[in-house]
Amino acid sequence: MDVNKKDLGAQLAYAALDDVPTPKSDAKEIVGLVKNSGRITGYQLSDGSTVSKEEGVAMAKAGDIQGVGVAHRKDSEYLKSLPDGTENNNLGNLPSVSG
Repeated sequence: MDVNKKDLGAQLAYAALDDVPTPKSDAKEIVGLVKNSGRITGYQLSDGSTVSKEEGVAMAKAGDIQGVGVAHRKDSEYLKSLPDGTENNNLGNLPSVSG
């Protein structure tokens, strides 16, 4: 893929987000997904804690989670990975963990 297509893909990904919060210097990363019947219900953070999907959105908006933006579907907000050129840290590629 040439650079222009990558740039366009990143621009489209950012355009789909409602908010791209600025992370604080001590912001955590999402390292796992808590799922129930295949649906994401929460996130495991780099400090080992787990938070609900709603708590994760609030934390991201406050700058406490890095590498994500906030999007919505109908009346529900959720987190999406920010494009950074690597696939292994995309939320969809993270392991499922128990909440």
